[in-house]
Amino acid sequence: MERTSTTATIAQALTDAIVERRVQPGAKLVEQTLAAHFGVSRTLVRQALHQLAQQRLVTLSPARGAFVATLSPQEARQVFAVRRMLELEMVRAFTLQATPRQIATLRAHLQQEQSAVADRDAAGRTRLLADFHALIAQLMDNAVLAQVLQDLLARSAIAALSFQSAHAAEHSSEEHGALVEAIAARDAERAARLMGEHLDHVEASLQLDRPAPSHDMSTALTRQTA
Repeated sequence: MERTSTTATIAQALTDAIVERRVQPGAKLVEQTLAAHFGVSRTLVRQALHQLAQQRLVTLSPARGAFVATLSPQEARQVFAVRRMLELEMVRAFTLQATPRQIATLRAHLQQEQSAVADRDAAGRTRLLADFHALIAQLMDNAVLAQVLQDLLARSAIAALSFQSAHAAEHSSEEHGALVEAIAARDAERAARLMGEHLDHVEASLQLDRPAPSHDMSTALTRQTA
């Protein structure tokens, strides 16, 4: 039986694949291949790609097609600069209003993170570590904040795919745990400080001075000289 998918479903599946590091920046997204995979027309696929282009996860070229977005080192630094501005104030405000039930929700999420880390589930760990930040915004019941942060987290995932070192930070879940304890203690200033340190560590794990690998064969086969 032919599978059917909506534009939103296709866009979400592609977003998950990008964020969970199952597809590399610069990879070409072939409409016909995607249409066959989802069991839909190329029109629906094209609509999903345009949606992802608006979210800066995909770049569209009239002559060449659609590609998973890449992020320059400068753009990656800008993303983390904006995340600091946003998330330090977010966690400070959340700490002052968090309910016991919301804190329990964060603790449950931490258990999932820790399980993914223990199981060496790279894709699951990557998704859950990003979701921790989005979860705080969702618990604040602020749809605008959640949407803005989701966009930044998606761009952070692109940065990680392009520049993250092989020994990427494995202490993120521990740092999330310390954050939750600060929130539970109603220590807003400590929570904000820990969030800032955490984002510093994540950015430091990116080798932003290293050029991202090329997806152009001619460029990739050309030896670079100093």
